[in-house]
Amino acid sequence: MIDDKWIDISLTLKSNMVHWPGDPPFSIERVRVMDRGDTVNLSKITMGAHSGTHVDAPVHFIKGAKGVDRLLFDLLIGPARIIEIADTDTIKEKELAGHGIKKGERILLRTRNSIKKILYSDTFSEDFVYMEKGAAEFLVTRGIKTLGVDYLSVGGYKKNGPDVHRTLLNAEILVIEGLDLTEALPGDYNMICLPMKILGSDGAPARVIVKTTEIFGKDK
Repeated sequence: MIDDKWIDISLTLKSNMVHWPGDPPFSIERVRVMDRGDTVNLSKITMGAHSGTHVDAPVHFIKGAKGVDRLLFDLLIGPARIIEIADTDTIKEKELAGHGIKKGERILLRTRNSIKKILYSDTFSEDFVYMEKGAAEFLVTRGIKTLGVDYLSVGGYKKNGPDVHRTLLNAEILVIEGLDLTEALPGDYNMICLPMKILGSDGAPARVIVKTTEIFGKDK
């Protein structure tokens, strides 16, 4: 969704939305309703910590590591670059190496997942484009701050998920998953990513918005 030149690249949380197999699904239920005579509308929400667009904290895969409440704002807010991935199978080191990725960058990867809008489906897609371990290791050598991907996991389904996560999180690279990049084209942006502040949590849903650096510079 585009609003006043900001692009909202986070999913709308709703009942029956797609979720990782085995994770608690998101649901919202009105438990007090004004139309039924209650003085207020009040909802009950149940969900997993990795519902919709979300941030992975290091403790998600590393025992004793930081929870989401201890993440540095420098990882969550600042310049970011959206890169288009041409490979329709996996995110590979060779393709990433051609984009001149520099130390300290926040990188968001736009793949076939966004083009096919598979995050819009309520059915989980097992064949989403995911990152190979070698590509994750390459990003560690480049010293990036943040990595965002456009499906529910940076690693594959029943393939290399734990290895890829550990590689990135051990290097203190922030991982944002479930980004909706359908309307955000490749280029330079400023990003604001604000996950819920949950004590010690392994992850949290996040609202993520971007604005092109040219527009941001004029407005600030």
